[in-house]
Amino acid sequence: MIKNNNRRKFLRNLGLGVGAFTIVPRHVLGGNGFVAPSDKLTKGIIGVGVMGRGHINYEGEVVAICDVDTKHLEKAQALIDREIHVYEDFRELLAQEDIDVVHIATPPHWHGTMAVAAAKAGKDIWCEKPMTRTIGEGLAVQKAVNNYNRMFRLNTWFRFESIFYGMGVPVQPIKKLVQNRVFGWPLKITLSASTGFDWKFYWSGKTNLEPDPIPDNLNYNMWLGPAPMKPYSAERSHVKFRGYWDYDGGGLGDMGQHYLDPCQYILEKDETGPIRVEIDAPQQHPEAAGTWRRIRYTYEDGCQIILDGANRDKEAAFIEGPLGKLYPGMRSTIPDVIGLAASLQDPEPQVSSFSHSVRTRQKFALNEQNGHRSCSLINLGVIALRLGRNLDYDPVNQEFVDDHAANRMIHQPMRSEWTV
Repeated sequence: MIKNNNRRKFLRNLGLGVGAFTIVPRHVLGGNGFVAPSDKLTKGIIGVGVMGRGHINYEGEVVAICDVDTKHLEKAQALIDREIHVYEDFRELLAQEDIDVVHIATPPHWHGTMAVAAAKAGKDIWCEKPMTRTIGEGLAVQKAVNNYNRMFRLNTWFRFESIFYGMGVPVQPIKKLVQNRVFGWPLKITLSASTGFDWKFYWSGKTNLEPDPIPDNLNYNMWLGPAPMKPYSAERSHVKFRGYWDYDGGGLGDMGQHYLDPCQYILEKDETGPIRVEIDAPQQHPEAAGTWRRIRYTYEDGCQIILDGANRDKEAAFIEGPLGKLYPGMRSTIPDVIGLAASLQDPEPQVSSFSHSVRTRQKFALNEQNGHRSCSLINLGVIALRLGRNLDYDPVNQEFVDDHAANRMIHQPMRSEWTV
């Protein structure tokens, strides 16, 4: 364990150089001579907890890491067999000129601020889900990525690869059936334990927390960053942050983008959002995210996405339309639905390698635009839950209809110097 009075010395020894730092040229860091960016991408990782460390050897060569917890930095360094830069302040990492891609693997309350800063610094961005903690932050990230001509990847992948939970197949054959209107239109999608989607309500936060001593290894003020100042509690930080509105959105924030982004894609809603959000839920605590029984999103054309948190409808289909139903495991009221899907034309191709996106400047499959729209579903649900009522939404202007209280939650204040 690193004592607090040795913290700055430790960081300097790792290469932080508090208040100053040195840029090591790429040919020095590479060890084998200069490697052109077009051949080998370099990356810096902000946040080297479990998720950040898990991506150290994925798509690109790490040349810098950053974290506000020295224990995380120690564990990450142990996985890297070369000289790298180590920072406590992400702004110093962004100033390092030889970084092509920044991977943001922090809690969600930092995603918007860091993504905007990375875009301004000329870095391409790989961001963990959910994309942002508020709708306003998502709009700011979109604008910055656009203005600075950056590439952006949101790290959920089900729209283009992997088995889509209880469906037992990737999203592509389901997309083919829907785009050919095999089930008719409009459609209702249900996400519940019965259709193969667990909402993980164990992420609900605890109330009446007693303050804990701040660990010597943690810069808690920097961990909070733009979030409100609250007494430190181990229950509110690191892996348990998901249960608190200041940092995430409970089970909806944790799994929402994994589940909802493919649904937006399947329903052809990548450029829009719902017009109404309806909730059935207990009253929520002002700080701790809780459970909910049902959230219903309704689109202008009548399509719906139902989040059945209580798993009431145990006979629900994943997709239900006027011409048929599709159940988990690709069971269907349509005969030989799997064979039918195989015979249909594939969807439009997607760029599913971020390295390719960075090199060619082609948008990644899940980017700042469609990612913002699917993340907005999470944030719309969170706002409805926190206000305790149904909401009408204008997906064109991305604001609530005649609802001042809800609109105040689109752009939420940030603490101190932080902004998007």
